[in-house]
Amino acid sequence: VQLQASGGGLVQAGGSLRLSCAASGRTFSNYAMAWLRQAPGKEREFVARMRWSGGSTYYADSVKGRFTISRDNAKNTVYLQMTSLKPEDTAVYYCAAGYYRGGFLDYDYWGQGTLVTVSS
Repeated sequence: VQLQASGGGLVQAGGSLRLSCAASGRTFSNYAMAWLRQAPGKEREFVARMRWSGGSTYYADSVKGRFTISRDNAKNTVYLQMTSLKPEDTAVYYCAAGYYRGGFLDYDYWGQGTLVTVSS
């Protein structure tokens, strides 16, 4: 099972990037797919998630209205479209696949992370 994250890079404040997370090795139809990030010296934090099967999307307040999570079933890929980027969005971004157990979301699989750097 593999989640391969890509698309990070250096961008100026106000710019955009699209991250991709290619999933392989199993079916994720019952999973929630999420993006999380970890800035230097900070804890890893939730950014966005959605169920692979579709439905509602959820975002951290800090990215709401600027980031959009989506998926392409044919390509088995989840995306994070990031717009109006700010320097505080600088972090390593991880994609993850989670399963709800007892009402809690456990992240079973993680991608390797992709670095996003936003310059001011």
